[in-house]
Amino acid sequence: MNIIARENEVGFNDDTLLVTKTDLKGKITYANRAFIDIVKMDESELIGKAHNIIRHPDMPKAIFKLLWDYLKDSKEINAYVKNICKDGSYYWVFANVTPSYFEDKIVGYHSARRKPKQEALDIIKPLYKTLLDLEKQKGIEASLNKIQEILDEKGMEYDEFIISL
Repeated sequence: MNIIARENEVGFNDDTLLVTKTDLKGKITYANRAFIDIVKMDESELIGKAHNIIRHPDMPKAIFKLLWDYLKDSKEINAYVKNICKDGSYYWVFANVTPSYFEDKIVGYHSARRKPKQEALDIIKPLYKTLLDLEKQKGIEASLNKIQEILDEKGMEYDEFIISL
């Protein structure tokens, strides 16, 4: 599916929870009704597809690299993410992604997303633009280095920084 990004943002209520589950490769195995509704896709268009079907082109790849690194280390992660809808509109979320276990073995991932605080987005949006520009000019390593530089200045780990916003 080739979606063209547009400039209109879709909002959702503070009490809405967008939930998906994936297998170990990131293919969607479950999506709740709120998620299906906001992305404007049928369940059949989502189940079995890679979760990056909703990745907005404004999202730095470095953020997803960090996300997968955390998950592969069996750690949960929080992140601000801009996603794209089927019609090209977008929405921001504050996502918590955790490994799902069965008999002490990771069998997939669970993501619960809430509406982000505007104060946090006021920090995240320019940061992501900087990271994306670095990726376009110098590659993902430059973007990851910039994140690490910011974290070192703050004396924080990535997840600690995100939670502090």
